[in-house]
Amino acid sequence: RSFTFDYVFPSETEQEEVFQDCASPLIDKLIEGYNVTILAYGQTGSGKTYSMGTALDGSNIPPEHQGIVPRAIQMLFTDLNERKEKNPSYQFDVYVSFLELYNEDLIDLLNPQSRENNKKGKSELMIREDANGQIYWAGVKEVLVSSPDELLGQLQKGSLCRTVASTDMNMVSSRSHAIFSVILKQTKIENLDDNKENDVPPVEATISKRKSKQKSLTSKVTSKFHFVDLAGSERLKRTNAVGDRAKEGIAINGGLLALGNVISALGDESRKVTHIPYRDSKLTRLLQDSLGGNSQTLMLACVSPADSNFMETLNTLKYANRARNIKNKVSVNE
Repeated sequence: RSFTFDYVFPSETEQEEVFQDCASPLIDKLIEGYNVTILAYGQTGSGKTYSMGTALDGSNIPPEHQGIVPRAIQMLFTDLNERKEKNPSYQFDVYVSFLELYNEDLIDLLNPQSRENNKKGKSELMIREDANGQIYWAGVKEVLVSSPDELLGQLQKGSLCRTVASTDMNMVSSRSHAIFSVILKQTKIENLDDNKENDVPPVEATISKRKSKQKSLTSKVTSKFHFVDLAGSERLKRTNAVGDRAKEGIAINGGLLALGNVISALGDESRKVTHIPYRDSKLTRLLQDSLGGNSQTLMLACVSPADSNFMETLNTLKYANRARNIKNKVSVNE
């Protein structure tokens, strides 16, 4: 069987190459004002958390092994600071939020109180839709950050709160889907009369220059970058999970099944399906904009080269191949 993908990387590929080819063009789109999403999908133990760079001990990882998130953050701040130097009136704010979807419950990883509230059954996190049909999360803590180190510190703080457990297939298996969001708010001030000055005769030019100081256009652009680290699909007979682990595995697979159904419905070229089942799971509801909505989305399908994982590898490839047919409608968020 043959599959078609935009990029294919063998297992010995360096992290830098993966980032430069796939992820760095998306940073430019974020700064232009588009929403961007990177989804990592694959079976348990295939390297999703490693590729995304959302591992626990982020500070101890050597630079060449850093994943997409730390590299994207560095590049984002470098670009923003360069723009600010060129244009002093340009302003930007960067916020971060970090959500975990564990057993179909939303947990805010940057707010320690969130897990306690969930246990008491008082969750304040809601998935809402605004007037334009865009999805937003109510009650999520957004933290203002001013440097790459501060932002990665928040990532690390959230990662430490993330639910991880050991199964027979993976020592540190993520037991939840995590969505790390970087929210960029930019304020651009443009002078309106700059273009007209060239057409004016010399005598009038001095007058129009004085007036031009008063006329300026302020545009505010808010764009979001979601890094989604999905928990791995797993077969209970291979992970030998029991009790809570088994329950988590069932919740994980339930979310991924709903995601698969949404991808199939959106990627169906005949488009016989008119209803897209976004509401089947909180995972698909959270990712509604990224799948078929207003977002530039990159899906990273991680597969294992081992023979024993052949069936899961084939399923992942089929899944990603269907996702390629999805067409998103993208617009700048002004």
